[in-house]
Amino acid sequence: MDQHGLWVESFRRLKKDKAAVTGAILVILFFLFSFLAPFLAPYDPGEINVKEILMPPSMKHLMGTDQLGRDILSRIIWGSRISLMVGFVAAGIATVIGALLGAIAGYYRGWIDSFIMRLVDIMLCFPTFFLILAVIALLEPSIWNIMVVIGLTGWMGVARLVRAEFLSLREREFVMAAKAIGASDIRIIFLQILPNALAPVLVSATLGVSGAILTESALSFLGIGVQPPVPSWGNILTAGKDNIEIAWWLSFYPGIVILAAVLAYNLLGEGLRDALDPRLKV
Repeated sequence: MDQHGLWVESFRRLKKDKAAVTGAILVILFFLFSFLAPFLAPYDPGEINVKEILMPPSMKHLMGTDQLGRDILSRIIWGSRISLMVGFVAAGIATVIGALLGAIAGYYRGWIDSFIMRLVDIMLCFPTFFLILAVIALLEPSIWNIMVVIGLTGWMGVARLVRAEFLSLREREFVMAAKAIGASDIRIIFLQILPNALAPVLVSATLGVSGAILTESALSFLGIGVQPPVPSWGNILTAGKDNIEIAWWLSFYPGIVILAAVLAYNLLGEGLRDALDPRLKV
């Protein structure tokens, strides 16, 4: 079966996985919410209304209002843009760095492989979240700094996966044929081997999005993430902790949304891993 056929077979297998399909549907819904935020949000997410402070959920405000009278539903819908952007950009940075270093290590082997893998080991020795906290504390807590820092501290798993794939694929006949006709190393790495090593990268990137969303939410909850008045799921959740005894909706709804988003990407990632696993193919 050729590479195209393998992807078709993987997609067929994925469609049979109900959990993965559920995750994919939720991911699409979150995309639609973020893309259509100007049309779906019933109110301006930054509009302050002192007459409607801490109103419980009602027909007028389906998820209630916060301590400044802002509509929670509108802030969650607009916050999906920030949280999903952080997740995708951070996971994208980690995936690109990890895939590049893993490809170099797996293809060239020798001292280059040893050096990159020791760098991976050193990075894994640091508690990732506390490393992010330390870096963000030194920098201005902006959304761009958060995305870059999360990406720069999350590439190690991707590098290991890609390296393992390259160590296996570099000995295949199509690579030997490419070398025999004089193809350059760059062409062999990026046009011959890497396309055949994308399966674990795709799975890792999908799971990385959920991890980045959780990290951003945790940073915002601690007050060093995305700064108000820009809404993100994490700082919406933070705003509810001071009034949790009298306004449960301030913490409940953003918490449920974060749970649903992370669960969706994890379900989709697990489904992709099962569908793309070569040992399951016939």
